[in-house]
Amino acid sequence: MAQENSRPFWETTIVAEKAKARAGRPISQTSTPDLALKPFAQEETFKAKAYKALKSAIIEMDIYSSPEQAWIDERHLSEKLGVSRTPVREAILMLEQQGFVKSVPRRGIMVVKKTKHEVIEMIQVWAALESMAARLITQRASDEEIGRLRLLFKEFDASHKPEDYLSEYSTANIRFHQTIIELTGSPLLAEMTENLVLHVRGIRQITIGRDHRAARSIVDHLGIIEALERRETELAEKLARDHTLGLAAYVAEHSEGIF
Repeated sequence: MAQENSRPFWETTIVAEKAKARAGRPISQTSTPDLALKPFAQEETFKAKAYKALKSAIIEMDIYSSPEQAWIDERHLSEKLGVSRTPVREAILMLEQQGFVKSVPRRGIMVVKKTKHEVIEMIQVWAALESMAARLITQRASDEEIGRLRLLFKEFDASHKPEDYLSEYSTANIRFHQTIIELTGSPLLAEMTENLVLHVRGIRQITIGRDHRAARSIVDHLGIIEALERRETELAEKLARDHTLGLAAYVAEHSEGIF
């Protein structure tokens, strides 16, 4: 014999009605906890702007071309940005947490140089990311977009050799590697390379003029471009990876005067 429901009919009805009411109520009213949210403050907006401006400026610095340590001054930054020192200080703290700068008591804010081992690891990570970028380009980018890569080197030929115009070629070289990432259309890939570019770009700039690396570099670049143009995914991926791993191997063997 089934056990009888000991709950009175009227109580069962009330419980059912409450459940029905909850079911019809918007999710935002039933499951969202009370969040300790605060309105955006003007100072926080300044912090975000200061962070973006400082990070962009630091990324563009050439910190490996000189053995001298690069320093930035909080007060000077505040004046240049036209904001108080508070958002600048907060932006610097964020950059310090990300490893871009380091606060040195009674000295100032130091832009962090990486060790030889750290730089080699960064280049190896870039190689992995760039090889994936090459794969994605063959699958996503238009012919016109891929054509942007070849245009970067249109001025270089037998009468205008990369090794004879190192500054010009170095700029094209850096732009080539940045464009490879851009052509993927992947914000995540761009974000992942952002924290590497300061160091990888700096090493590219000071090594491109050594041991005929510029002459070999343009051959590698044109090979990568040809593979991308033909949509040869596996080959493009391999060439892009091997090219950047070549830089890592060079730094491992020829790091004098860099670190």
